[in-house]
Amino acid sequence: MISAVCWVPKGVAKQDPTVAEVPSLKEIEELIKSGALDTSGGGSGSEAEEEDEDDEMAELTEGAAQALAVANALSQGGSSSKKSGGKLDDIADGLRELDMDNYDNEDDEDVDVFSRGIGDSYYHNNEEDPYLKDKNDDDSEEEDDLHIKPQDLVLICARNEDDVSQLEVNIVEESSDGSSNMYVHHDIILSAFPLCSTWLDCPLKGGEKGNFIAVGSMEPAIEIWDLDVIDEVQPTIVLGGILEEKKTKKKKSGGKKKSVKYKEGSHTDSVLGLAWNKEYRNILASASADKTVKIWDVHAQKCTITMEHHTDKVQAVAWNHHSPQVLLSGSFDRTVFLKDGRDPSHPGFKWSIAADVESLAWDPHTEHLFVVSLEDGTVQGFDIRNASNQTSESKPTFTLHAHDKAVCTISYNPAAPNLLATGSSDKMVKLWDLSNNQPSCIASKNPKAGAVFSVSFSGDSPFLLAIGGSKGTLEMWDTLSEAPVARSFGKYKNQA
Repeated sequence: MISAVCWVPKGVAKQDPTVAEVPSLKEIEELIKSGALDTSGGGSGSEAEEEDEDDEMAELTEGAAQALAVANALSQGGSSSKKSGGKLDDIADGLRELDMDNYDNEDDEDVDVFSRGIGDSYYHNNEEDPYLKDKNDDDSEEEDDLHIKPQDLVLICARNEDDVSQLEVNIVEESSDGSSNMYVHHDIILSAFPLCSTWLDCPLKGGEKGNFIAVGSMEPAIEIWDLDVIDEVQPTIVLGGILEEKKTKKKKSGGKKKSVKYKEGSHTDSVLGLAWNKEYRNILASASADKTVKIWDVHAQKCTITMEHHTDKVQAVAWNHHSPQVLLSGSFDRTVFLKDGRDPSHPGFKWSIAADVESLAWDPHTEHLFVVSLEDGTVQGFDIRNASNQTSESKPTFTLHAHDKAVCTISYNPAAPNLLATGSSDKMVKLWDLSNNQPSCIASKNPKAGAVFSVSFSGDSPFLLAIGGSKGTLEMWDTLSEAPVARSFGKYKNQA
């Protein structure tokens, strides 16, 4: 399944990514101790493969022996075998020459598989060999595969398949006719089931900007990976997480219970939502099943603020595009909170809603509007100018019965005002025109992705919508190909 999709701005990715250095023995030992390299069936799987190979060889040897016995019997008896002339004798002789019973004992030292029998010359390198036309063909092809062009779109998807969790770095090549070609450039193996992600450019390795992705998972730690490094086995930094885990005996029952010690400032449960602050580029907000919202300084690698204004799991967080100190958070306690960092002493504003929050988003085209998607299939819009006290009972600007099941994900179009995409566990993706707070569905699609968990418009190709869901297939929807979308929003095509 694909739990999250995230676009990387065009031209940010390193054109020729670095290949990670092989970890030292000490680093490998530390990884093994930490459990980062522990995968289900790791050691036993390789032994099983060796056993399968042995079984296949045994079957092959046994089959050859049976065929030889049959050929011998046919060549030695019966009138029917005599009628076939010497063909069966030839088969028997050929099988004897194979001598499969002694296959593993043969000496291959004098066998030159590629020799033409005329004394082939040996060349120290490809440059000296006159028969090689393209002397660096393999290297050049590999370099072409890894090269990222400035015009390429880069899309990251977080997925879990067959108990393997990973990030896939996908390259999307657009053509002039509107079609696109997508392929996996490289992947990053994760230590836990990913739940959310966000891209950030904080220069964690020096320089002016970086190319990183933060990942929240079923574990309390937040991993931040360098997208410009291939075959990396460890994240660049880890925010929070478990420091120590012990098993202690219970006094009464005599059983054992886990005693967990967390790193300072860490979440103590799964990380469900992440949001990077584009203005204050070292700041990251996180939402957790431990009922808290945390603000992290990723450069200092520490939690600076912990907020406990929710009473149940916090599902989503989002920074305001125009006022970067303003943060929204939505929870299973059926509330949405607004906190303003410019006034830390203020308790904030709260909106009560009718169902658990699945996702939320600020309108990128105006400072005061946001939408919330809910577990009951509805989407609600709010105007923060209507909030007048801590517990705001202001009515939503609209309530939209968008889907038959939970609306798991929403995405505003970055170029076209009032265009919103919604994705649901009912397997549908829909496009809405929110003009005048009177939403209307202008296009819908079953992308064959299963239950839809994540949708995201590209910032560089704003009508290209990425879709991920339970089936684990990454889908693309060129929304501008839909006639109603083109009529209403086509004029914004070149305003990325």
